[in-house]
Amino acid sequence: MTSLTALQVHQLYQACDPELFRFRSTEELEDLGEMIGQLRAMDAVRFGAGIRHEGYNIFALGPSGLGKRTMVHRYLEKKASSEPGPDDWCYVNNFAQPHMPRALRLPAGRGTALRVQMEQLVDYLQSAIPALFESDEYRDKIGAIQEEFSKQQEVALGELENDAHQQEVVLLRTPGGFAFAPTHFHEIMPPEEYNKLPEEERKQIEEKIAGLQERLEKILRRLPQWHKERSERIKQLNRDTILSAVEHAMNEVRTMFNDLPQVLSYLDIVQLDVIEHADDFRRQEEPSNTGGLTLVMHEDFRRYQVNVLVTNGTHSGALVTDFTLIKPGALHRANGGYLLLDVREVLMQPFAWEGLKRALKSREIHIESLGQAYSLISTVSLEPEPIPLNAKIVVFGDRLFYYLLQEYDPEFRELFKVAADFEERIERNADTHMLYARMIATLIRQEALLPFERGAVARVIEHGARLVGDGERLSTHMGSVKDLLRESDYWAREEGRNIVLPSHVQRSIDTQIRRQDRLRDRMHEEILRNTLMISTDGAVTGQINGLSVIELGGFAFAQPTRITATTRLGEGELINIEREVKLSGAIHSKGVLILSSFLSSRYARNQPMALSASLVFEQSYGMIDGDSASMAELCALLSSLAGLPIRQSLAITGSVNQLGQAQPIGAVNEKIEGFFDICAARGLNGEHGVLIPAANVKHLMLRHDVVAAVEAGQFRIHAYENVDQAVSILTGVPAGAAGPGGYPEGSVNYKVALRVAELTEVMQSFSRRQGDGVRQKKSDKGE
Repeated sequence: MTSLTALQVHQLYQACDPELFRFRSTEELEDLGEMIGQLRAMDAVRFGAGIRHEGYNIFALGPSGLGKRTMVHRYLEKKASSEPGPDDWCYVNNFAQPHMPRALRLPAGRGTALRVQMEQLVDYLQSAIPALFESDEYRDKIGAIQEEFSKQQEVALGELENDAHQQEVVLLRTPGGFAFAPTHFHEIMPPEEYNKLPEEERKQIEEKIAGLQERLEKILRRLPQWHKERSERIKQLNRDTILSAVEHAMNEVRTMFNDLPQVLSYLDIVQLDVIEHADDFRRQEEPSNTGGLTLVMHEDFRRYQVNVLVTNGTHSGALVTDFTLIKPGALHRANGGYLLLDVREVLMQPFAWEGLKRALKSREIHIESLGQAYSLISTVSLEPEPIPLNAKIVVFGDRLFYYLLQEYDPEFRELFKVAADFEERIERNADTHMLYARMIATLIRQEALLPFERGAVARVIEHGARLVGDGERLSTHMGSVKDLLRESDYWAREEGRNIVLPSHVQRSIDTQIRRQDRLRDRMHEEILRNTLMISTDGAVTGQINGLSVIELGGFAFAQPTRITATTRLGEGELINIEREVKLSGAIHSKGVLILSSFLSSRYARNQPMALSASLVFEQSYGMIDGDSASMAELCALLSSLAGLPIRQSLAITGSVNQLGQAQPIGAVNEKIEGFFDICAARGLNGEHGVLIPAANVKHLMLRHDVVAAVEAGQFRIHAYENVDQAVSILTGVPAGAAGPGGYPEGSVNYKVALRVAELTEVMQSFSRRQGDGVRQKKSDKGE
């Protein structure tokens, strides 16, 4: 029966025949426009990028290394090149409320033009305005105003002085102001002469002076009004002078933006502000402490700058209080286009995910500090005007992130309605072989590598199948394929070749494994030194070689594990020792419970299960999970019950259901190779082999040394469909099918059923004796 289920060599490795290729090297192949096998995902990307309704952002899900970002970026870059360029967004000063800068929207490229024009305008006004005020024309006009108002004052005082003279009173101008004094024959009367005058005459003189003094006070009261009128005239002259220069310069800027009403409105406000603050342009030089002249750079001129938001800059400081220091974020730079983000990086950045969702919900980009957003500070900084958001967001991440967000973030499904699910594998056939070859050629040219001979291409394709652990599928993990191509190119160049051969590809595969297999070597070494007890010859009852997989850092390897089973009289309890000490995962515990169900349904359908059994992974000191050893555990139990030894030259992997049917498991290639390595190290004798579920045959892509050993008859791989086939191979005894009279005598099932029946009879005998003993006690007590 064992020979019937031993696999043939062609079933162990699905080779790619290079002779089926019509090209000799990748130089003859055309580039592949799109990565193969991603039609579903790219259709979703095209749909998500095309639909413009709210919430139709894209989540590209799949493991890293598939080339998701490259494919999406390439498609969106091509799509964006045929679309109108995104608008420029600028921040300008809000002259009415400086802490709330205004946002200006301009066609693509014109934001920078506005910034340059405003810089040139300020530079021009800084030189033009002072020059106007230093001109002879301006000085003449100022002199005329000054002369006019001085003449007006002199005329009023002259009339008063003449009237005083006629009344024999003189108007005196002293450092302390004006004063009146009496005269006699046009000379000022000394005080002693004035005092000698009759009282009546002195009274008349005082009345004259009082009247003149009243007229003088009226004139003096008019002087501030005249000064004010003179200042207003000078201000108006200054305004007219500035306006002549500013309006001419502003009109030149207006002609460049006359199709943008928003910009024209801003320029009007700028013009008014420049005229209002003309003195800032006039006072650009002030005396220094050393007596020279020092150029003063007015901070006020910054209010006329235009901050084009897509321009990068640097700023150090905790508090931004100048609109020119507002810097763009990813949403600003992508506005009007597409923004590609890694979900892990966004989620790891504090508050970034919530900020992204806020922007998508409000369709606006708000610039505010965390302190402002969460009311952590009271300082009033800038509050820039929000900018409308018109961008398509594409987020990349593993499937775990996608499904966790779907489950726990109620807003996620409303904001990311398009899922682009990228495939990790594609079907393997002659057509995909050719597409894969073109993909390899494309990657080679992108990486500037040596061309690959068609045999090398075939070896890469075979490795693509091994990467997914399936002879009928190919990996779409571009990261792994690129690494293999780069390393193969390296080894070819090391040999001085101008083309990559299959041997270079194989060397790359071998060295990749070698760099990571230190732990595997140590584990296998402990088995070969009998520190970890694994038998590969002889036969033992209730003992079997299971196969376990260890995966660390992307490298997976397997090793045999001894599983033992004991059976005895009991009440149907199947003890999973790992579970009892909390070293058994849920899936492994489920598998053990399935064994109990199988035993009861097959061997004790109409009677109580009068046995207890224990299962254990020997020398296992860590957590065990998975059900890939459940078939091994069941066969060990049957061996113990039937008293039939299991061949230790064999190992088995596979899951079992309640009906005894074999179910496929993962990492079948690694498991076979793990047992093969131990057996090969001890010496193959033709009796060694591994049992795998028949459903796993299509997954086989074994190493060449394993295939060679099978071909030489030194190693066997058996495929089984159920527990009966498996236990027959392991024990060398037919399992036996149930007939009208039960199982055939001498078969495995016959011996198990017989042992179960014996245990049941023993249990019933104990029960009868226990019952007789109870009755005897009651009789002795007279009950």
